[in-house]
Amino acid sequence: MQELREAIQIWYQSHHRDLPWRHTKDPYAIWLSEIILQQTRVEQGLPYYLKFIHNYPQVQQLAMASQQEVLNLWQGLGYYSRGRNLHTTAQQITTDYGNIFPNTYQGLLQLKGVGPYTAAAIASFAFNQPHAVLDGNVFRVLSRYFGVEEPINSTVGKDIFEALAQELLDTKNPAQHNQAIMEFGALQCKPVSPDCSACPILTTCYAYRENQVANLPVKLKKAKVKKRYFVYHLISNAQQQLAYHRRGAKDIWEGLFEFPLTEFADESQMKIYLSGQKIIGGRFEHLLTHQRIEAYFIISSERSQLTSSSIFLDLAGLEDHPIPRLIDKFLIAHGHELFSG
Repeated sequence: MQELREAIQIWYQSHHRDLPWRHTKDPYAIWLSEIILQQTRVEQGLPYYLKFIHNYPQVQQLAMASQQEVLNLWQGLGYYSRGRNLHTTAQQITTDYGNIFPNTYQGLLQLKGVGPYTAAAIASFAFNQPHAVLDGNVFRVLSRYFGVEEPINSTVGKDIFEALAQELLDTKNPAQHNQAIMEFGALQCKPVSPDCSACPILTTCYAYRENQVANLPVKLKKAKVKKRYFVYHLISNAQQQLAYHRRGAKDIWEGLFEFPLTEFADESQMKIYLSGQKIIGGRFEHLLTHQRIEAYFIISSERSQLTSSSIFLDLAGLEDHPIPRLIDKFLIAHGHELFSG
């Protein structure tokens, strides 16, 4: 354990990325970075982190913002429940904790949207407490190095990896250790085609020795992807603005704005409906974690699609109304056709 621990930390000193949240012990900034980086690559998440820190330098400022303002900044990151949880947790910290983050692992777990990994990250990075982080990068390093074939997303597997990670932890410097092993997994022990020849732990790595690098870690198959079929109605008013609805709860994109929508149970029904319609931009496909959306956008005069909550907006008006990435992609590609008048 000691040899592996030291090798990874030495590697980290020479290879780590210079990221802003690594230069602070502020639990707010660290929490913000961890929530943004869930299911998000560093390269994509960094600009969002900088935007949030600029707009809301302290947690109470984030708490005082409206949910719509927060989702506007979050737009494009996906997994919008994270954005809503971010706002809710900021309010929780302000209301219940007097703007002060809990300084223990168990206390951090009481915050909405904070699970074991995020709690361990904040506890170690902000308060230097001896809690090992266990994200996808760490799973991969441990599985390959020790030859653990138990699935990382099984109950037994999680217990094995938690014990390994905690045993490996440098309890005298948990913050740097956690950063080092995550960075090692992200940059050196990559998911696909890692450069094993440049690896400092090559000679003691089980996966390399047994030619199992491509087979580890093991992960149970994901749930079946659900297919959904959307037809969006582009309904304009005399001012050449388009109609939007706000999505409700208990579905994807809660609280975001989209065009009036007709959803179909299967592709054949949608194709029948589209026959004779004026389609803008052809077929759009959008992938979510467990859903695949096939969407079309049609010029529509069906005023029955409008409700008392419908609003009409031009492109400038959308700056204050968060929209799903699917709608954003459509407008980037074809907005000029719709708003040219």
